[in-house]
Amino acid sequence: MTSCRSVNNMFTFHTNPCDNDMPMSSLSISSSTLAVLLFLVPGLTAQPIDRQALVRRHTVHVTAADPLTSLSVGNGRFAFTVDATGLQSFPDEYAPGVPLATESQWGWHSFPNKMAYRLSATFRNYDFSGKQRPYAVQWQQPDSARAAADYWRQNPHRLPLANIGFDIYRTDGHQATLHDITGIHQELDMWTGCIHSRFLVEGQPVEVLTWCHPRQDAISIQVRSPLLQGQRLRIRVRLPYPTGEWGDNGLGWTNEAAHRSSLLRQSQQGALLEHKLDTTRYYISLAWSPAVIAATASHYYVITPAPAGSFECSFRFDPRKNNLPVPSYGATTAASTREWAGFWKSGGAVDLSGSTDPRAFELERRIITSLYLTRIQCAGDQPPQETGLTGNSWFGRPHLEMHWWHGAHFPLWNRPALLEKSLDWYRRTAYIAGAIARRQGYDGLRWQKMTDHQGNETPSSVGAFLIWQQPHFIYLAELSYRAHPDLNTLRKYKDLVFATAEFMASYPAWDSLGKRYILGKGLIPAQECYKPEETYNPCFELAYWYWALATAERWRQRLKLPPMRKWKDVRTKLSTLPRQGDRYLFAESAPDCYTNPQYRIDHPSVLCTLGLLPQLPLTDTAVMHATFNWIWDHWSWQHTWGWDFPMVAMTATRLGQPEKAIEALFMPVNKNTWLVNGHNYQDQRLRLYLPGNGGLLSAIALMCAGYDGSGPLPGFPKDGKWKVRYEGLHKMP
Repeated sequence: MTSCRSVNNMFTFHTNPCDNDMPMSSLSISSSTLAVLLFLVPGLTAQPIDRQALVRRHTVHVTAADPLTSLSVGNGRFAFTVDATGLQSFPDEYAPGVPLATESQWGWHSFPNKMAYRLSATFRNYDFSGKQRPYAVQWQQPDSARAAADYWRQNPHRLPLANIGFDIYRTDGHQATLHDITGIHQELDMWTGCIHSRFLVEGQPVEVLTWCHPRQDAISIQVRSPLLQGQRLRIRVRLPYPTGEWGDNGLGWTNEAAHRSSLLRQSQQGALLEHKLDTTRYYISLAWSPAVIAATASHYYVITPAPAGSFECSFRFDPRKNNLPVPSYGATTAASTREWAGFWKSGGAVDLSGSTDPRAFELERRIITSLYLTRIQCAGDQPPQETGLTGNSWFGRPHLEMHWWHGAHFPLWNRPALLEKSLDWYRRTAYIAGAIARRQGYDGLRWQKMTDHQGNETPSSVGAFLIWQQPHFIYLAELSYRAHPDLNTLRKYKDLVFATAEFMASYPAWDSLGKRYILGKGLIPAQECYKPEETYNPCFELAYWYWALATAERWRQRLKLPPMRKWKDVRTKLSTLPRQGDRYLFAESAPDCYTNPQYRIDHPSVLCTLGLLPQLPLTDTAVMHATFNWIWDHWSWQHTWGWDFPMVAMTATRLGQPEKAIEALFMPVNKNTWLVNGHNYQDQRLRLYLPGNGGLLSAIALMCAGYDGSGPLPGFPKDGKWKVRYEGLHKMP
């Protein structure tokens, strides 16, 4: 299979466009073909993007112990975040910033259910469309229902696995503090996945190299320092107990009796630790150059290297005993270097060098760091939580309405396999989605907003009523099909696509007076400032329902299956997009949305109607222009979220306003802050937010490769200040 990727000032031809493990190889272009291309595209060059130069000019540099500059290594299923020492030496000092967590996709824990709380105790019946429909909600009477809701929101929760840091001793025998760490120079080389940390303690140098194994949940470190000779530099492993907090980041040191840790074995070559927490247990296997390990306190182990100039150690985390050898430092570095080179050389790339617009270099930096962060945080076998594997938020639970923002960019950047790992999660959890739909009187599969690794429902007085996550699976499956349009892809996802559409066709209520289908009452739109009992026909959700049902119908056509009359009936008789004068209403139930300030906050999701979604038969671009312009001038931007800015950029791109697209990405709002490590800072509670990173990458794909029917580069101004080269990107629908 061969595909042609058009690039500003470049055309590149690749074979095997869906091979994500090997770099794509270029095909030769005949001289006659090249002459035609040179004629059609002035300034055409056959030179591909120098990807190593592109990535390495954005190597992250840290020169101070700033809690917001934590750096991570990971493999998509497991991540390890470090401070300026290259390990997790000062977790309490870094707690107000990007936390120093060790997390995996398999590490989950529940507190004992001593009160035998049942999820059904959180159900509350609502009369929607003339039927009693039970929803799992919070904040209700009696107190037993509230207590049950609190328990099932908190459990299960993602488990902070360990804190691995240095215990460093000064010449006076006291343990060094963060103030004793000077001369900091730290680099994250994203080309190889290595964190290189250098610092001084009382004038003595310490050098640390930190890596993550791409195939195992393991890290490897190499330490060089004169402090090793006097055994003043040791490595500790602390095992926390979950705090049960909304943002538990692995600092639970006080509840020592609630869990048990054991040193099962040790030798000159390594050791094995076991950690048991209620019904959860896991293991840490260690391999090192000569050292000894000892427990110095409860759940506190200290590794003392033999006196030498350097020390190497690997730590592997497993949910069950694993007798395979722990990867050595050399094996980990080789595997990481090879894996990251393959990642960067395959898939898409965008090069903005040569641009004279002063925003170009920063935009390119955000792109590269976002590609790195989403690769290590969002490419596992489950939909990620909004803070990935860098620390907990919302008890570590995935939010399915964010899955599009975490993962849609993977196929758009021609790395569909990185999304498809988590698409398989929907198949594993479909029986729960089906049970929720049946309980509420609907057909098919109802996907929840807030869930856990097993797909369980979470009581929520907001999330239980969201519906815009429902079409996401169809959109993501469609992106996968567009990346490799073959029968295998259709067969792989068809059952889930069709069952998702079955719910969507059964959900709208028939309005016999208006002869139309209505979404609601009984929902909260993506703009979460509406009451479910009052809300119906939000603009974006109506358009998304139409698009997803039409797309599911196309899947049946591709498979040569007969049409589903119900799907077509709902789609063609769905309510028209609500409008007031020359602007779209955010919801038909909110005719005062332009005059009432309470509706100018949160996500301006009406813009997704033409942005995330393509032009539809029911969408009027003139009306969307007027809507966009009003929102641009009047929205309370300080109350938005990180993915809103790339969302606005996508709408501006489809409306032919490329300068506005760039301005949206650089809007000077607190929640559009981008830290030196590439994280999208929101506020003091949420110091990183990966939907902002993934959203940026999807917006850039649209701005470069365009959408069906567009030309290239619709999202960049044609003012001569932008020199944009891209390759390997797919168009959006």
